[in-house]
Amino acid sequence: MRLRWIALLALIPLTGCGVIYKVDAQQGNLFDKNTVDALKPGMSKRQVLLVMGSPSVVSPFDQSRWDYVSTMRRGRGKMERKDLTLYFDKSDVLAKIDGDYFPEDPEQLVKDARKYKREYPDEKRAEDDKKKKKRGGGDDQG
Repeated sequence: MRLRWIALLALIPLTGCGVIYKVDAQQGNLFDKNTVDALKPGMSKRQVLLVMGSPSVVSPFDQSRWDYVSTMRRGRGKMERKDLTLYFDKSDVLAKIDGDYFPEDPEQLVKDARKYKREYPDEKRAEDDKKKKKRGGGDDQG
């Protein structure tokens, strides 16, 4: 009996370490195909900022290169890294696009996450609002 308790106590710390389940983790810039396809040589830096957002890395020594870095780890799998590099010429016009990006649509990643019954704050709020309307308590006046 004592041996069972010792074994149980030894296993409890492992449950918090992710032994059972490991969450998918994405970091950095996540772009869909349409966003990257919107980049065209000849665009100004400002236009690129409007399309892509701020770059992950801008070297203080080379302002003509912007790097958008993204990593993805699915469960316990190997970490994948994608780098999308934009080069500008001397007049701050997009000259060249190099690298790769995760081709998944961000909406698809959210749909995949729903398989594991994850809830995002905006989705939960929408469900709460629907429940309030059904009960007739839709307005929040005191």
